[in-house]
Amino acid sequence: MIRISSQQIFSGGINRLQELNTNLNNTQQQISTGKRVNKPSDDPVAAARILKLDQELSRVETYQRNVDLADNRLKQEESALESSIDVIQRIRELTVQAGNGSLSANDRRSISSELEERLGQLANIANTRDASGEYIFSGFQGSVKAFEQDEFGSWTYQGDEGQRGLEIDDGVTVPISDNGKDIFVRIPAAAVGEKAVGTSADARISGVEVVSDADLTAAYSGGFPDDISIQIDASGNLIATDSQGGNPPVVPGSYQSGEPFVVAGVEATITDAVPGDAFTLKINEKQSVFGTIENLIAGLNSIDKSSPGGQAEYDDLIANSLINLDNAQESIILKQTELGGRMNAVESTKTFLEDSSVYTNEIRSQLQDVDYAEAISNLSFQSFVLQAAQQSFAQVSQLSLFDRL
Repeated sequence: MIRISSQQIFSGGINRLQELNTNLNNTQQQISTGKRVNKPSDDPVAAARILKLDQELSRVETYQRNVDLADNRLKQEESALESSIDVIQRIRELTVQAGNGSLSANDRRSISSELEERLGQLANIANTRDASGEYIFSGFQGSVKAFEQDEFGSWTYQGDEGQRGLEIDDGVTVPISDNGKDIFVRIPAAAVGEKAVGTSADARISGVEVVSDADLTAAYSGGFPDDISIQIDASGNLIATDSQGGNPPVVPGSYQSGEPFVVAGVEATITDAVPGDAFTLKINEKQSVFGTIENLIAGLNSIDKSSPGGQAEYDDLIANSLINLDNAQESIILKQTELGGRMNAVESTKTFLEDSSVYTNEIRSQLQDVDYAEAISNLSFQSFVLQAAQQSFAQVSQLSLFDRL
C-alpha cells in the first residue's frame, strides 16, 4: 500500500500547474512576437542555426552598403568624365574654327576668351567632389584639391597616384576612384620639333607629324625613345641620332630647305637652315589636357602670322592641339570603358547579394517564424488543460481523512 501525504499532493499539483502555465506563456509569447524561437531553450538546434543566419545577414547588409557606395562613386565619376568629354569636344570645335585662315586677330581673341572659360569649366569638373566632400580625382588625398593653378596660372595636379578600393563581397574588391594624373595629365602628346641651342636664328622646323605608326613601332619595338636629334652635317646630309644611341635612316638623306623628310615614321620640314644646325623631334612626350589648352590660348594671343615662319608656327599649333585633344578624349573614353567593367561587376555583386539575402531570410523565417494557426490552436488547448488542472487541483486540495469520518 502506497501512502501519499498531503504535502506530496500539493507539491505535485503546483508543479503541474506551473508547467502548464509556462507552456501557455511560451505560446502566448510566440504569438505576440511572431517568433517560434525566442530563446535558445525553445529549440537549441534551431537557435544555433538562426544565430549563424543572423551573422550571414549582417555580413550581406554590410556588403550591400559598400555596393551602394561603390555604385554611387562610379556613377559620379562616369558623369564627370562624360561632362569632360563634352567640354573637350567643344574646345576641339573652337580649335578647328581657329584654324580658319580668314579669321581676324579679333576673331582669334574671341575664340581665346571662350577657350579660357572652357578651361575653367574643365578644371571644375576635374575637381568634382563626392557627397562627403572629398575630391574624387585626388587619389588617396581626398581632402586635397585635384588641380590648382600655380603662380604662372597653369593648372597642375596636386593629388597622388593612389586608387581607392572597396570590398563588396568576400575576396571581391573593386576600385572606386581614379587619380587625375592618369586621366588628365599622362596623355600622349603630338610629336613636335625644337631648335637646338646655337642653331641659326632664321632656321625653323615645322610640320612634325607621325605619318606611319607601323614604321615608328618597327623602329623601336623595345620602347620609343624620348626624342630624335636631327643635324645637318658639313655635306648637307641629315643625320639622325635618337636618345637610345641609335641612328635611324632619314629619307631623303640630304637637306633641302622647305622639303619634308621622314625618319622612323615621323615627318618634318626644316627651313632656312645651314650646315651645323640641329633640331630635336620629341616623339614620346606626355602633356596634360590643361597644358594643351593653355598653349593653344597663348598661341592664339601671341603668334604673329605675318612674321617669318609665323603662319607655319600657327598651323603647327592648330594641328598639334587637335592631335592632343583627340588623345585626351581617347584617354577619357578608355577610362570610361574601364569604369563600365567595374560598374558591371558591382551590379552583378549587388544582384548576388540581394538573392543571398532573400534566400537566407527564407531559411531563417522557416526556422524562427511561428505558425499562427498552430500556435493559436495550441493556446486554446493549453488554456483548456490549465483550467481543467486548476479545477482538479482545487477539488483535490480540499480533501482530508476527516471528510470520510
